[in-house]
Amino acid sequence: MTIEIPELALVILIGPSGSGKSTFARKHFKPTEIITSDLCRALVADDENAQDATAAAFEVLHLIASKRLEGGRLTIIDATNVQPESRKSLVELAKKHYCLVVGIVFDVPERVMIDRNKQRSDRTVRQDVIHRQRDQMRRSQRFLKREGFRYVFTLESEEAVNATVVERRPLWVNRRDQHGPFDIIGDIHGCLDELCSLLGTLGYDVAVEAEGPDGPHYHVTPPPGRKLIFLGDLVDRGPNTPGVLRLVMSAVASGAALCVPGNHEQKLVRALQGRNVQVTHGLAESLGQLSEQPPGFKERAVNFLDGLISHYVLDDGKLVVAHAGLRQEMQGRASGRVRDFALYGETTGETDEFGLPVRYNWAAEYRGRATVVYGHTPVPEPAWVNNTINVDTGCVFGGRLTALRYPERELVSVPAARMYYEPAKPFLPEGEVGPTASGPGDYEDLLELTDVIGKRIVQTRLFRNVTIPEENATAALEVMSRFAIDPHWLIYLPPTMSPSETSVEPGLLEHPAQAFAYYRKQGIPKVVCEEKHMGSRAVVIICKDEQAAQKRFRVTGGIGSIYTRTGRPFFSDHAVENDLLQRVHAAADRAGWWEELHTDWICLDCELMPWSAKAQDLLRNQYAAVGSAATAALAAVQGALDRTDGIVDVGDLLAKNRLRVEAVSGYVDAYRRYCWPVESVRDLRLAPFHLLATEGAVHIDKDHAWHMEKLAELCTPDGDVLMRTAFKVVDVTDPASEQEGMRWWEELTSRGGEGMVVKPLEFVAHAAKGIVQPAVKCRGREYLRIIYGPEYTLPENLDRLRARGLGLKRSLAMREFALGIEALERFVRHEPLHRIHECAFAVLALESEPVDPRL
Repeated sequence: MTIEIPELALVILIGPSGSGKSTFARKHFKPTEIITSDLCRALVADDENAQDATAAAFEVLHLIASKRLEGGRLTIIDATNVQPESRKSLVELAKKHYCLVVGIVFDVPERVMIDRNKQRSDRTVRQDVIHRQRDQMRRSQRFLKREGFRYVFTLESEEAVNATVVERRPLWVNRRDQHGPFDIIGDIHGCLDELCSLLGTLGYDVAVEAEGPDGPHYHVTPPPGRKLIFLGDLVDRGPNTPGVLRLVMSAVASGAALCVPGNHEQKLVRALQGRNVQVTHGLAESLGQLSEQPPGFKERAVNFLDGLISHYVLDDGKLVVAHAGLRQEMQGRASGRVRDFALYGETTGETDEFGLPVRYNWAAEYRGRATVVYGHTPVPEPAWVNNTINVDTGCVFGGRLTALRYPERELVSVPAARMYYEPAKPFLPEGEVGPTASGPGDYEDLLELTDVIGKRIVQTRLFRNVTIPEENATAALEVMSRFAIDPHWLIYLPPTMSPSETSVEPGLLEHPAQAFAYYRKQGIPKVVCEEKHMGSRAVVIICKDEQAAQKRFRVTGGIGSIYTRTGRPFFSDHAVENDLLQRVHAAADRAGWWEELHTDWICLDCELMPWSAKAQDLLRNQYAAVGSAATAALAAVQGALDRTDGIVDVGDLLAKNRLRVEAVSGYVDAYRRYCWPVESVRDLRLAPFHLLATEGAVHIDKDHAWHMEKLAELCTPDGDVLMRTAFKVVDVTDPASEQEGMRWWEELTSRGGEGMVVKPLEFVAHAAKGIVQPAVKCRGREYLRIIYGPEYTLPENLDRLRARGLGLKRSLAMREFALGIEALERFVRHEPLHRIHECAFAVLALESEPVDPRL
């Protein structure tokens, strides 16, 4: 097998310990090109096997790789790289330096690797580790292209590894061996006559052969030793796009010219390929002219234009040509971002008075050694700016067609015969230098006050930017600094949850019909209905052992943590917390989760009961006090009314008071259902409902039914403390299925249950305008007495409550949900602590927003 590797690339060797990566690297690459994780460990800890120095070692590895890629040098990463998250940062490093990523996968038999490791004298890797590494590699191997690898080569046997030949090839953009002299022509835009005139002026002979079945054929003969370079935008706006294409295609095919694409070619190709594009900026002229051409010409033109290279580096790196120019750090690189810059340049994000984008004047900051010749934005006169020059002089707008003779730096131009296309604005001198773009900061794994104070904007994958007002941050800082757990555990805070829309059912404020209708309206066909436990929200993090906790969370002296939805320790008694953690750990052991999920830590979202275990003070000082006072007072009122009934007609007052007595009795019964004494962990009930994350994965790609079924495995062995959550899948497009869901809700609430939570079947569900509510709660009639008071069911009170607004609550739920998932994803990606904490802190800050707490 022959592997062709671009001369500038990040080559990532992927394979378990003992798969032959290091031997292969030493055979095919220079020692200075290879960066090994073992070497970096030795650099920082004087020991290649110092696993506790891995984090620091990989910082060194990334630093060295970054500097090599910055300098344009082939770089080989020799580490296991079997997990997507371990490769992600490397792929991002390559993208940062606009380099291609090559993966070489060593998928050799497991027995070969085990035997090799037995023969190693420096260290021995256990068989189970090799098996796990190979399994991790195989599970993610087919997604390498999706991760950002441009080329992937798989070696499936020891023989294949030994027989492989590695050849280096220049990047397509590398034409350093071509020294010119060149004649570089700016934007032509279909102006064939002016192009022929300019070529004649430059000394090129243009012969037009008799028109055949494919139209006329051009033959371009350059002056001895010279070569043409076309800077793109050959098409659109002008009178003869097909003629310009024929001439340029012929010149390139004969070796007389090079050509780079412009943004107009990009759009024309997409249009001819049937893609949906806006027919503006002269595209209509090209499409109309090409429709009149002989059969087959459009296909040839598409193939030619689609195969053009973004830019060229010529003359030993002294000359760079690109349609819209190119920054120094992008020159000679190959990536989508390089191509985009070469085609479109850079804008400030603003528009001028003509509605056109304001171009960022990159040339004013250019300090590169290469001469950059470009076009794209028409100028009245070419001018040298920091060794760059724009030679688009607006021929199609009635200006001139210009060429730069290199290396002579001589400008040659011919005037346009007329104005073929009205410009959106007249030619103007190049604008002033724009503000310097700020780059990303250096993130340290430390928490600083400046990380959280003031107005913050947190970027999330699911909900774009979430803004945290300064006053919210101040309130959260008070809670976080005084009451929160060790922030190393704080990798997730759960979101608030909105109730369903107001019910129209008599005597009810909430009903599943409205929850089902909400998701049906959003285009979500199936939902999961989960029994809602009346407890307190608890996040449970459990590690395989104390070593795993120290390694992954940098916390000593425990195997996990249980905390509330505001980040506070759930238990003041550490013995109770540890006992409960041990039970969860034992259940995970029995379920085989550590091996199955390839993890040494688990994060669960749970409900912990009884409610009184956490809300004892609230129950004693608020709910019980209200219940006792109301019961006593109404009993006294009842006695007084009974004594008065024979004297004055108080029948209406008696009836009303009896309703109030019944309401208070229902209120007391409601909160008593959720209270029982807790003397040990055996008196607790923990109901997990989300398997949020494990090493290398945030499990939002699985639907809620998977979560419930998976968590049932955890709850089975320890049924006295860990309890399953009952659930049903409902098709909201099927009335019969909806009715079954509603009946189930009625059964739950009739026997004293709180109600249920309705979620889209998919963990993250999308509608036309973005993600939908992650969950909607639908609470029972009697339970809501705890929330709204004993007499909320009286008609006058119910009518008033039906006017409640849900907009702020639902906005809050969406933002907090996005922040929570973002925090987990950052943690799984091994991002710095302050990056994870930024999201958790933001959730807590949003909790101080003025939203009705009863919702």
